[in-house]
Amino acid sequence: MIRKEYEKMDMKKLTALFAAAAMAASITACGNTSDAPAETSAADQSEASETAEVSVKDTHTNDEMRDMTAAEVVAEMKIGWNLGNTLDSTRDGEFVDDTSKYETAWGNPVTTKQMVDMVKNEGFNVFRVPVTWYQHVGEGPDYSIDEAWMNRVQEVVNYGIDNDMYVILNLHHEEWHMPTADNLDAAKEELAAIWSQIADRFGGYDEHLIFEGMNEPRLKGTPMEWTGGNEEARDCINQLNQVFVDTIRASGKNNPKRSLMIPTYAASSDQKVIDDFVVPEDDRVIVSIHAYTPYNFALADNKSGTDQWSADNAADTNDIDLLFARLDDRFLKNGIPVVIGEFGTRNRFNTEARAAHAEYYVSKAKEYGVPCVWWDNNAFVGSGENFGLLNRRELTWNYPEIMDALMRGVNS
Repeated sequence: MIRKEYEKMDMKKLTALFAAAAMAASITACGNTSDAPAETSAADQSEASETAEVSVKDTHTNDEMRDMTAAEVVAEMKIGWNLGNTLDSTRDGEFVDDTSKYETAWGNPVTTKQMVDMVKNEGFNVFRVPVTWYQHVGEGPDYSIDEAWMNRVQEVVNYGIDNDMYVILNLHHEEWHMPTADNLDAAKEELAAIWSQIADRFGGYDEHLIFEGMNEPRLKGTPMEWTGGNEEARDCINQLNQVFVDTIRASGKNNPKRSLMIPTYAASSDQKVIDDFVVPEDDRVIVSIHAYTPYNFALADNKSGTDQWSADNAADTNDIDLLFARLDDRFLKNGIPVVIGEFGTRNRFNTEARAAHAEYYVSKAKEYGVPCVWWDNNAFVGSGENFGLLNRRELTWNYPEIMDALMRGVNS
């Protein structure tokens, strides 16, 4: 039985929904309600799901896997793109069978292979697929994942795998792994149960599929949420990361050799966070960091942020330089690879500055051997977190200047 009641959407991503929905209103009849019609009709989606149920789960069941360390895998990862605010979306109300109601709940269209083909053709070779699972999971102790949702996730993963891309599959806006001592045992149980099922379904994929245990685990709703948490929370996350690694390694198939990404508290690079971070004894583990840097230019709201940035201004580049120096000192010099799983800059109608930032950021990351994955939520206008690059409805790149800058940076 699937859980019937859901908690509210994560406010961090909610603002982008309103911007995306506003844009959609001028293009289609879609609104931003949870039951808004998608470009693919419910009937078409249902038919596709029926087809997926008899076929997609039989794909990539026994791919030949190269025996590679995480560092060797990361060396092949060039630059990436996030399918943001899509499979990670949540909706209010009771469970429904139509997976498209979740995929489009935050205003984005149903994902198609053509979209991912465009991402690959533009030069990206990493495709991060954020997925929220808790609305599709039954009660404990089994925490059984809804078959239709698992099939849809696998279908989207295949869009990247079949393009010869590295694909990062994660647990995203989960509401049950609060990193507190009181919740730790329950969180460990559910984390292991969910990842056991995902590992079983995707265990036949080769090294191009990477599992990421959690997304920005943190003390949600507390004053410490975005300030590094406390010692207890950071320790809980270390323990949860170990449970994730142990679960995948014990799951058989190709998973003992699979590269795994594990986050710090809130995926932060704050010094106290990375100092307390424990990396499991495993040479196929990658540290997952999110860095919208510098904050005032990249992520702050329009009232407190700035639209100005220049590579010629040391005050603008300093935070980026310090970020990679800190990651180098703590991880890279010690042979521990890092991936920036999310980065980007909000649109403030400042394309020239954003392009300059993108080129500098990615070229600096390349100096240290750190691949970066742009957070693209398909949002372009309004007061929200507008990180969109690919217009998924029009199938066009809205900011070719930024795209060119990203590719110059990674090819520098």
